[in-house]
This record gives sequence, structure tokens and C-alpha cells, in this order.
Amino acid sequence: MLTLPNILTLSRIFAVPLLGFFLWWPDWQLGYLIGFLLYCVIALTDFLDGYLARAQGTVSKLGIFLDPIADKIMVAAVILILTAQGYLRGPYVGDVHVIAGTIILIREIAVSGLREFLGGIQVSVPVSKLAKWKTAFQLIALAMLILGGAVHGQPCQSLDAPTCATLAESWVHVVGLVALWAAAVLTCITGWDYLRVGLKHME
Repeated sequence: MLTLPNILTLSRIFAVPLLGFFLWWPDWQLGYLIGFLLYCVIALTDFLDGYLARAQGTVSKLGIFLDPIADKIMVAAVILILTAQGYLRGPYVGDVHVIAGTIILIREIAVSGLREFLGGIQVSVPVSKLAKWKTAFQLIALAMLILGGAVHGQPCQSLDAPTCATLAESWVHVVGLVALWAAAVLTCITGWDYLRVGLKHME
């Protein structure tokens, strides 16, 4: 059933390869600016499809199925591309920020599996306020990391490098990394909440 909310959800999925194209060249600042704008549009459709479906009374099984998949596809794709292009890198600690991205990916896969298992036994787990905060930090983190590429290009691994930006000059990127770690911490907390519910039904 291709209602407007479902079309918006599908558009998010089809926009991911285009977003990946603009983020593929780490030193292409214009590409990262276009990617940032596209990312914002995709995030906006994430809000609009759910809002319209509820407002119009057109919540469908297809929409319920596609919406979380679209979110996870976008998040996973952006994290993997930014990692490959060196954007999950920061001063002093180098690539250790990849751990935060890995935690988020592991949680997304694990929770998807748990939801499928719980759905099979007709047990629903409502989205908590903390999970919504996790999503907010996650969206902000990825947005800021992409915007950092538009503002000051690919980040340096060490501030000792002669062409490396200072922390003040690369503040957009630093904010993105801080938000990514905040999302990773909340990911662990909310992931444990889902796991605890799932374990109760596995006994």
C-alpha cells in the first residue's frame, strides 16, 4: 500500500546510495555540504512519515516494517562510510572513536533480532524516552560529522601534523564525536533494557 508516508519511507532507503556518493571523497568539502543537506532532508522524512501516518490514520503493516529498516540502513551506511574515510578519527586518541560507531551498529543488529524474536511470540517492547534520546544524539552526531567535512575537511589523527586543524578550528567535528559517544553510552543502556525483556521470554 503506497501511501504518502510509505513513499517517504522508501525515499529514505533509495536516498542512502546518493548520500554515500557525496560522502565517498573525504576531501570534497562541497560534496560533504550537499551530503549534509541531503542527510537533513532524510532525517526530516523520518519525522514526517510517522507524523503523517498517524495524522491521516494510514498506519500500515508495510510502514511499520519499513520504517525501522530505513533508519538502520541510513545509520549503518553513514557510520561505515565515515569510518572508511577517516571521519571517526580525532586528536590524541586517533581511531578509537570507531569503537563508538561499532557499539551502535552491534546494538542495531541485536535489537532487530530481539524485536523479530519477540514479535514472533507477540510481545511488543515500547520505545522508551531514553531510546528516543539515543536516536537524537545519534542523528546529531552523524549530522555534525558530515558537516565537519563540509566546514574543515577530513580530520587529522594528530594535532602535531603541520596541516592539522586545532580543536577550536575543528569544533564541529569534535561536537560530532562527543555526541557519538553519548549515543554509544545510551545505546548500551537501552540495548540492555531490550535484552533483559528478551531474556525473560527465553526461559
